[in-house]
Amino acid sequence: MTHAAPVSPVDRAGLRQRVDKALTEFLAGQRVRLTAVDESLVPVAEAIEAFVLGGGKRLRPAFAYWGFRGAGGVDGDQVLTALAALEFVQASALIHDDLMDRSDTRRGEPAVHRRFAARHREAGWGGDPDGFGDAAAVLLGDLCLVWSDELLHSAGLDLWSLARARPVFDEMRTEVTVGQYLDVLTQATGDTSVERASKVARYKSAKYTVERPLLLGAALADATADVRTAYSAYGLPLGEAFQLRDDVLGVFGDPALTGKPAGDDLREGKRTYLVAAAVETTDEAGRELLLSRLGDPELDEQGVARLRELISASGALARTEQRIVTLTDAALAALTAADLETEARQALVDLAIAATRRAD
Repeated sequence: MTHAAPVSPVDRAGLRQRVDKALTEFLAGQRVRLTAVDESLVPVAEAIEAFVLGGGKRLRPAFAYWGFRGAGGVDGDQVLTALAALEFVQASALIHDDLMDRSDTRRGEPAVHRRFAARHREAGWGGDPDGFGDAAAVLLGDLCLVWSDELLHSAGLDLWSLARARPVFDEMRTEVTVGQYLDVLTQATGDTSVERASKVARYKSAKYTVERPLLLGAALADATADVRTAYSAYGLPLGEAFQLRDDVLGVFGDPALTGKPAGDDLREGKRTYLVAAAVETTDEAGRELLLSRLGDPELDEQGVARLRELISASGALARTEQRIVTLTDAALAALTAADLETEARQALVDLAIAATRRAD
C-alpha cells in the first residue's frame, strides 16, 4: 500500500515549538536548581540540555497530543507541558541504552557516557575515566526519569486529570524498563527467534513510542472505552512498525541521517526482527557467519558490508519491509474505524506514515 508523504505532522498546531518551549523553560529552572546545590553540577545541566533540546523528532508528545485532541480534548499549554514529560522518558531510555550498548555517538554527538569520560580525561582526575563516564550516564538517565515525573506534575493540570493519567504514565515507564532488560537478556542468551525479537521490540520501544502516549492523551481527555480500544489497535502495530524501521536503519541507514556509525546494531549484537529473520532463512554457512560476527565490536566497514549482503540475500530485508507495510496498514485500518475528531485523525494518519517511511 502506497501513501503520500505527510505534511509535517509534528509541526501542526505549532506542536514542536510549543514542546521545545516547555522543555526549555523547565530545564532553565532545573539549571538554577542544580547550580544552587554546587557549581560542579553545571556540566550535568548542560549535558541534559544538549541531549533533550539538541535533537529528537518529538514523536511521543505528538502522538499523545493528537490522541488527546482526537478524544475531544481542548488544546491548552498546560496539556502540552505535561506531554513534554515524555521527552524526558525518552532521554532516560536513550542515555541508558547507549551505555548498555557501549555506543560512541548519539545524533552525531558523543554519547553521554563518552562525554563524561572525555571530561574526566581532559581534567586529569584520578580513577578510571570510563568508569566515571558510565556512572555519570546512569545518574543522568535516572535524573531524566525523575524530571519526567516532576514536569508532568508541575504542568498545572487539575488533580482529576492527573489521577487519570498517572496509571498510564507508570505502566509505560515500567514497560520500557523491562523491555530494556529483555533486550540485554536476549543478547546474553543468544536467542535469535523472530518471536523473541518481536516481544523485545514491543516492550522496549513500540508501546512507549505510540500506544502509551496515545493512551496518555486519551486519559487526559477522559476518552471513552471505544476510543482507548481504537488507540491500542492503532498504536501497537504502528509502534512495532516504527521499531522495525529503526532496526533497518540500524543496519542499512546512512550515518549522516541516523547520527550513528553504519552497522552499529551489528557491532552491538542486536537480536532484532531483521537479524532473526536472516538467521531463520539463510543457509548454514550464512547463519554461521552472521552469528560469529554479530556483536563483534571490531567489525569493520567491509565486515558490515558483507553482513548487509547476507541479510539482503536471505530475504530478511524484504520480509521486514513487508512486515512494516502490513503493520502500518493494520494501524491505519484501526484508525479509520475509530470515531475521532477529523483534524486529529488526519494528524495520526500522517504521523503513522512519517514514523515508518523509508529513509530513501
